[in-house]
Amino acid sequence: MSRGGQPKNREDGPERKCIATGDTQPKHGLVRFVVGPDNTVFPDVLGKLPGRGMWVSADRAAIEKAASKGAFARAAKAKVKVPEGLVDEVEKQLARRVVDLISLARKSGDAVAGYEKVKDWLSKEVAEVLIQAIDGSGRGKSKLSTPHYGSYIGWLSQSELGLAFGRQTVIHGALASGGLTKRVVEEAQRLKGVREITAAGAVGKGKTAR
Repeated sequence: MSRGGQPKNREDGPERKCIATGDTQPKHGLVRFVVGPDNTVFPDVLGKLPGRGMWVSADRAAIEKAASKGAFARAAKAKVKVPEGLVDEVEKQLARRVVDLISLARKSGDAVAGYEKVKDWLSKEVAEVLIQAIDGSGRGKSKLSTPHYGSYIGWLSQSELGLAFGRQTVIHGALASGGLTKRVVEEAQRLKGVREITAAGAVGKGKTAR
């Protein structure tokens, strides 16, 4: 059973145990870390670095707990160096990952940007995911609704979405079904877990995907 007493969904892929919380969940809900040659802990957002992986829930508090309570050393069974601002580095890498995936979706024709294009996709039920900049106008964003049975991503900044769509800034975007859409949603959920959002609805500490 997973957290909350719900049965584990094996269809979500291989599961891993968080070294900070003890929770077990599918890999796409955690962040992998490895120890480098100099015994420094590094985030492995893509899950491809060599070495024994240590998994932490994609949650800011969990990563901070792992860093401050010796969880990495216990998991590695060795003395390790945990760099300052590790969770911020994870956030930066995840943001970059989401931006890159949206950019790839755009190049394959599965993503559009701009109010009118997004509105058109929504009306024709082409869009499966609505994306809106967290620092965009609330009034403007309220005019568009998340697709029925679809997903919403609302924690990227205008500049980050601009990078994804090859523009200076973007407020409204949409993804069609299929292609990279599932991966974008999964990576965006990981980013949401570690991203600091201010009370005013902006990205904390000025983080971007640059």
